Amino acid sequence: MTALRLPFILMLAGVLGLAGCSVHQPVSLYQLDSGSPAQPAQSAGMAVLLGPVTVADYLQRETLLQRQPDGSLQASVDGRWAGSLSSDIDQLLLRQVAGHLDSQRVVLAPATLGFTPDVQVLLTITRLDSGASQPAILDAQWRLIDRRGQVRDNRIIHLQEQHAGGTAAQVQAQGVLLQRLAEQLSTALKPLANQPPIAEAPPRKPASNKPVAPAAEEKQQKIPMASPIRTDMEVFRF
Repeated sequence: MTALRLPFILMLAGVLGLAGCSVHQPVSLYQLDSGSPAQPAQSAGMAVLLGPVTVADYLQRETLLQRQPDGSLQASVDGRWAGSLSSDIDQLLLRQVAGHLDSQRVVLAPATLGFTPDVQVLLTITRLDSGASQPAILDAQWRLIDRRGQVRDNRIIHLQEQHAGGTAAQVQAQGVLLQRLAEQLSTALKPLANQPPIAEAPPRKPASNKPVAPAAEEKQQKIPMASPIRTDMEVFRF
């Protein structure tokens, strides 16, 4: 009986070993490719407040999602994001925009105390994903607010990038889309660099402490006072 149990035990050990290998299969970690942005040299360049940058809820996770042919999303089994995707997007856009504008004065929201931007960028990313057989797609919208608080530009963006199909190629394509977004955004920002200064309001005159006479009293003062008329006539009584 012992001889009959030995093959069964070996087979069970093999199955458990395969299961263990499948459970502990290594998962690759990915980050967005920031490209090779130019290092900004101007310390007194255009002041830009980048953000808030709002990212769609389905992208705020470590799971790397795959777009299926029917439009659904499934979690990748061999890869995930190395940290926060939202933070990667912020840093990529910051470096790209600063490089295109050649300005060290591009900061992420919220701004530090005392920083007065020439333009604030309100950016919303509603889609950033891809699939093994689906291209990488980026949908976004920006609004540019000048120093007077006026909306100078409002644009809806749709970008698409083909890839080789693998997970690494998909992540690289998504990074390229964000680089193209930063390039278009920088082009829209450049005309707003030479805004005229905000005119200061003229100082108000201090209010006089002299009481203002009522209209009726003023009118009364303008009426000449009647004076008695003296004559040389005498009045006699009998």
